[in-house]
Amino acid sequence: MIFFALPIYYLVIIYVTAALLPAFFLMRYIYVHDTIEKEPPLLLLSLVVRGVLAALAAAVLEMIGKALLGSFVPADSPNYIFYFAFLVVAATEEGMKYLFLYRKTWRNPNFNCRFDGIVYAAFVSLGFAGFENILYIFQYGLSVALPRAILAIPGHLGFSVFMGFFYSRAKRRYDMGKITTARIHLLLAYLAPVFLHGVYDSCCMLGSNMSTVVFLLFVAAMYFIVIRLIKRESRTDRLI
Repeated sequence: MIFFALPIYYLVIIYVTAALLPAFFLMRYIYVHDTIEKEPPLLLLSLVVRGVLAALAAAVLEMIGKALLGSFVPADSPNYIFYFAFLVVAATEEGMKYLFLYRKTWRNPNFNCRFDGIVYAAFVSLGFAGFENILYIFQYGLSVALPRAILAIPGHLGFSVFMGFFYSRAKRRYDMGKITTARIHLLLAYLAPVFLHGVYDSCCMLGSNMSTVVFLLFVAAMYFIVIRLIKRESRTDRLI
């Protein structure tokens, strides 16, 4: 029995490692750029766990959203993919990340630097992406590990950087008493990643030659902007 169990045991380790390694690498990348004051490890771990919970909640809501969308828009409609990508997948997934992010960090005393918003949003998002990646790799095998490591996991990070960028600015303005401006930035912290996520998913779902070209250009541009944004926000970080 042990002889037959060992290969399965090692296979599980390989699959889980392949799924989580890209997320861990990007978490470290963000953590290294948090230069003024490192966030408590337990707080970061709790955000990763909340990312997993966000993925589970989003999966349920997406099933409901897909059923509701199907009752209003036929699946063979040319606009169905866009409605599904933006209103069901992107709105739900980014909404759940945002909800768990906000509930844990908005009033947390450790949220005292501008770069913290990016750190918090990234750890929630990468917890979400890592758990999602495990499901994909166990379902489709290691053949999807590399493309998801290059595209899907960094994609979730990219969405989260924009979320964290506006989230930190909302916190700063809220603490300054600028409530209306803070609410606008909180709204942008949700809408910006929803838009990016919707474009990403709709291009993937369309699967045409043109959508593939648009997808590759979009991903390249987003990665370029995100890397520059992380470096700039890290370099100019300051207390809120």
